[in-house]
Amino acid sequence: MNFALTVEQEMIVDTVRTFVETEIYPHENEVERTGNVPRELGLEIARKCKELGFFACNFPEEVGGAGLDHLTFTLVERELGRGSMGLTVFFGRPSGILMACNEEQRERYLLPAVRGDKFDALAMTEPDAGSDVRGMKCFARQDGDDWIVNGTKHFISHADIADFVIVFIATGEEETPRGLKKKITCFLVDRGTPGFEIREGYSSVSHRGYKNCILTFDDCRLPSSQILGEVHKGFDLANDWLYATRLTVAATSVGRARRAFDYALSYAAERKQFGKPIGANQGVSFKLADMITEIDAADLLTLSAAWRLDQGLPSNREIASAKLFATEMLARVTDEAIQIYGGMGLMDDLPLARFWRDARVERIWDGTSEIQRHIISRDLLRPLGA
Repeated sequence: MNFALTVEQEMIVDTVRTFVETEIYPHENEVERTGNVPRELGLEIARKCKELGFFACNFPEEVGGAGLDHLTFTLVERELGRGSMGLTVFFGRPSGILMACNEEQRERYLLPAVRGDKFDALAMTEPDAGSDVRGMKCFARQDGDDWIVNGTKHFISHADIADFVIVFIATGEEETPRGLKKKITCFLVDRGTPGFEIREGYSSVSHRGYKNCILTFDDCRLPSSQILGEVHKGFDLANDWLYATRLTVAATSVGRARRAFDYALSYAAERKQFGKPIGANQGVSFKLADMITEIDAADLLTLSAAWRLDQGLPSNREIASAKLFATEMLARVTDEAIQIYGGMGLMDDLPLARFWRDARVERIWDGTSEIQRHIISRDLLRPLGA
């Protein structure tokens, strides 16, 4: 077992960490204060990312990406996790699901997304369909060679900056062992398509500047050429995509936890009470010991799951375990970091309260902690017939 990074991987980690510290950190307070990222700032971050050769680094070289393997890309996401998501979203990582584009769609969507000429967003969640994806009500009715779409999506991340949206829509129904479920088809929908509207979503305490949006379809007509993959096969595409996103959430949680820990460690060594550093007291030092142990454990779980993907090994349970543990670890670490600082930890002068608020959503999106536990337990019990 070799846990060492290659020389190239170490260079990538150092490069991305430096980028986050120099290009992202200086703007975080303003984004936190206003809840917005100026479009010109976002495009400047994207431009600098392209100069480094990291834009669309999650895509293979044959389509213009950097061709990073899952492990190395997970290291990139871990370092990006240290920064504000409202800003790091411009460090272009288009949805990997675009690799399902056909030849004509590659020219209109995949290649422009990889070049950074277009930004994408992905829409699945609805007001009445979160974890139960196949219970969605946004429906497309076939009309000749077209599809007429009606319905609503919400909680759609960064759709405000998207030029097109990858949308999962019900296109039929089928009987399953668990009752009647929707057949799902994936569509590529351009901003400005008649009958399709992107509206500002809800105000969130987590990840300010990283907007969620509401999408509405009102007799929106889409030609069959806008279908990504096959009709009624969108659920299979979604499952493939969720592997990568859950791994990303785990990795960014580890990066953010390490940043919070660094604050807590420095403060414990410098802050004095009763004539000695507070870190000399077991009430604080033991917190630090528990925090770093959990961070390292989450890191190893996450990188191990990424490695399994690269080896072509079954990874569903391992990715679910990484997502579950890393996101819940982040909640504990940010809370303990604030406890070590005391009242000062809740002040806007420090980013700890932001880390604490941001951590809360990680246990919900891309599959709640309960869904991850379901995936893990199902993987354990099904082989035994339970």
